[in-house]
Amino acid sequence: MRREARILKEKSLASLTNAVTAFNSPQASGIRVTIVLMSTQHAFEMLLKSALVQQRVDVFDRDADMSFGFDKCVNLCTERLQVSTQEAGFLRMLAKLRDAEQHWYGVVSEGILYTCMRAAVTLFDELLRRAFSESLAKHLPDRILPISTYPPKHIQALIDEEFRQVQELLRPGKRHGAEARGRIRTLLAIQALEIEEFRISERDIDKFEQGVRKGEGRADLLPNLSTVGTEVSGEGINVTVHFTKTQGAPVRWAGGDDAAAAVKVEDLWNKFHWTRGKLAAKLGLSTGYAAALRWKLGIDDDESCHMHRFHNRTRIDGYSDNAFRKMKEVMTAPGFDIRAIYQEYRFRNSI
Repeated sequence: MRREARILKEKSLASLTNAVTAFNSPQASGIRVTIVLMSTQHAFEMLLKSALVQQRVDVFDRDADMSFGFDKCVNLCTERLQVSTQEAGFLRMLAKLRDAEQHWYGVVSEGILYTCMRAAVTLFDELLRRAFSESLAKHLPDRILPISTYPPKHIQALIDEEFRQVQELLRPGKRHGAEARGRIRTLLAIQALEIEEFRISERDIDKFEQGVRKGEGRADLLPNLSTVGTEVSGEGINVTVHFTKTQGAPVRWAGGDDAAAAVKVEDLWNKFHWTRGKLAAKLGLSTGYAAALRWKLGIDDDESCHMHRFHNRTRIDGYSDNAFRKMKEVMTAPGFDIRAIYQEYRFRNSI
């Protein structure tokens, strides 16, 4: 094992131990949730970097002369460590919850905290096995993994409970607006499970609060959470939790003056940052071969992979990391033949 990877892995295990210790602390101090979330997020960042370093993936931004941030590491691991979309969504949500606790404040219920910690321990163990063929039990005895008097609940039930709490706190005559806003911030952060790049602004929280006071329902104010689910298995200390995507209403963007709490995309062109030429070069293909493969996979018709805009009369196309992953996956599959695909592409309009 590479020396730097070993050091980073040890740091990740130390942070996870710190998170578990804080979670199980009998002291109900205001800093407990902060320590849990900060330590858990740091544990994952160190684990991801350890795994990347072990695979000799460069994790440094040479221009800034510093290592990549958490989001960049998650994106790299979707390419190199087979981190799934749902796993990446959970990691993004964890980072958003951490941000609220570290930089301002959030109110995270015991039910949501327990579910997140159980899911975190489950995923940490799976990533450790995936990257290093080691189980978490090798480093941490089962007895210290998170336990709770709260039985695991489905995430939809927890979201409903939180929404009702917000409604109660914002009833006329109540003076609990600060706590309500903390719970709203947590609910908005959970949307990171479904949405890759967004920020939570105070304006979003204002709109959410106003919507609740007007009597608007959860479906109107949290439209992006209708398809989020959890799978719980096992009993006692052996419980495992996975966040999943369930059937439900399609996710939509809330924008403009929509009453729903709008999720702001940081900059769509940060997401769709690959030009046609750069995407082809990254894949090691000519632009013609890359165009043929995009056509074969329907990349240009997939909203998660492609977007375009016009500057004056010039069309500008952008492609996301999702496009790169789909194309790369096909290229590494047995029997892949880019020449055959290119010939099919060339004569696609032939009668």
